[in-house]
Amino acid sequence: MYQQQKKQKWETIATGLPQIDAEVNYQNFLKQQVSVVPAEIIGGPAGQLAEVIFGAKQTASATATLRQLIFDGSYLVGLQSAKVFLEISKNAKTKTDLQVRESVINAYGNVLLAEESIDILKSNIAILEKNVFDITKIYENGFEEEESVEQLKITLTNVKNNLAKTIRLKTIAYQMLNLSLGIDFNTNLKLTDNLENLTDKNIILGSPSEADVTSTIDYKIAENDKVAKGLLVKLEKSKALPSLSAFLNGGYSSFNNEFSFLDEDNKWFASSLLGFSLKVPLFSSLGRTAATQRAKINLEKAELQLTETEQRLKLQINSAKSDYEFAIQDFGNKKENLGLAKRIEAKNQTKFFEGVATSFDLRQAQTQLYTIQQEYLQSMLNVINTKAKLETLTNDISTF
Repeated sequence: MYQQQKKQKWETIATGLPQIDAEVNYQNFLKQQVSVVPAEIIGGPAGQLAEVIFGAKQTASATATLRQLIFDGSYLVGLQSAKVFLEISKNAKTKTDLQVRESVINAYGNVLLAEESIDILKSNIAILEKNVFDITKIYENGFEEEESVEQLKITLTNVKNNLAKTIRLKTIAYQMLNLSLGIDFNTNLKLTDNLENLTDKNIILGSPSEADVTSTIDYKIAENDKVAKGLLVKLEKSKALPSLSAFLNGGYSSFNNEFSFLDEDNKWFASSLLGFSLKVPLFSSLGRTAATQRAKINLEKAELQLTETEQRLKLQINSAKSDYEFAIQDFGNKKENLGLAKRIEAKNQTKFFEGVATSFDLRQAQTQLYTIQQEYLQSMLNVINTKAKLETLTNDISTF
């Protein structure tokens, strides 16, 4: 789109530069037109008419015309508009790039989330399978109730179901990442990063710096629209101005009754013409006035939209900053909770196999651990995604 607008800009500029056209014509009268003149002109009797044919039967001509626009208000406004439209296209491309970048970051994070969830679930299953094996042996020796075995089997089945679901989600996450990258959705990718490292890279200590709303891409787009609407007002006003252009024509013509234009002794007659064209608009039945007023109304609307965009962006940026700061705080809390949950689960395992805690207590501790593990992974993803959203709004990707 940006390259297209660059070409269109030059197309607009070229309309005010010299234009040269060449033309070659050949005519052969199959039946020449007859004219009637007084007979005495050609030596005939007076009072009678004579039939005559003027001109040769065949004619050929070659001409070249140079045209130059001298003044046109619409052209001057068009030159200004070409620059603005190029800026609009450039900003639109930047906004698209930012949106694609954010979608890639989100998709990348989802893949890492699925990968690490699978690793955690597999680790949990290995521990649970050992627990079930151990408690089954204890039950078979008559030192534990059957309910304890059943409780652990229920937990194991639930975790296996979560693993099967997450494996399916991982496939979809990879396909979404491929689509975001613009490659075939079945392409095999190998990610070299992990969720925790990526989270650490996206944590900025302290409050994010204040963003200049006028430097954001959405504000620039709204500002472009205001400038474009202002140029449309100028364009409508310029239509009331006169336009002046000039042309220079030169060529050669030849006349014969037979086709002998390519012969060396054929005569060619030169001609040239210089001219000017002045067009002055006088009356349009108030059509130009109505068009100008309509353009002014659209300009006022664009000015209001620019103000609304500025206020909306301030609110969105403040909200995104708040979300990002909370995501960092929540990540710290979830990390601390994960350590506590691991210790609680380990203590309950020890107590359970020593006969101090019940199978219900152990299952409750395990369920709490598994829940906090997923919350911890999600909190890391939230840090990455909220920072990406903030960067998209502020058009600031220097920290990523």
